[in-house]
Amino acid sequence: MNLKTLAKQIRKCRKCSLYKKRGDAVPGEGPENAKIMLIGQAPGKQEDLTGKPFMGRAGEFLNELLKKNRTDRKKCFITSVVKCRPPKNRAPKPVEAKTCVHEYLIKQIQIINPKTVVLMGKTAQKYIPEKLLENRNIIKTFHPAAGMRFPKIKHVMFLDFKKLKKK
Repeated sequence: MNLKTLAKQIRKCRKCSLYKKRGDAVPGEGPENAKIMLIGQAPGKQEDLTGKPFMGRAGEFLNELLKKNRTDRKKCFITSVVKCRPPKNRAPKPVEAKTCVHEYLIKQIQIINPKTVVLMGKTAQKYIPEKLLENRNIIKTFHPAAGMRFPKIKHVMFLDFKKLKKK
C-alpha cells in the first residue's frame, strides 16, 4: 500500500460518525519518504474546506515555526490523529481517535517511516502507540493553536522546533 491509496480510503471512510458532517477528509500531505512527520489533533474549518492539513491560522503559525528553523514544509509529512473535522472543533472522542489511529495513522507512519515525529498537542501524544515510535526521534510539544494564543507556549514551541535542526 502507498499513501495515495490510503488517502483514497480515508476520503471514503465511514468508520465513525465524523464523516457525517465533514466537508472533506484530510489524509495529510507530504512526501512518502519524509524524514519528519508532524501530527496534530484534527482538521479545523479551513482544512475541512480544502482537504489539506494546517491551512488556517494554526497552519500559518506552524509555517512560521518551520521557517524559523529552516525546515521546508514541503519535505515534511503533515497530518492529524483524526482525518475529519469534529463538530465545533471539539477534541476527538476516544473512539474517533482510536479508530483513525488504528485504521490510518499507524499505516501512514509505517509507509513513511520518518526519522523524527513531532507530536503536537495532547491528542497526538495520547493516542499514538509508544511501540510505533520506538527508534525514532520524538518531539512532544504543544499544538500550534495553543502557541498562537499564549506567549509562554509560543516561546516553548520555538525551542521545541529548534530540535528539528539538530535531529
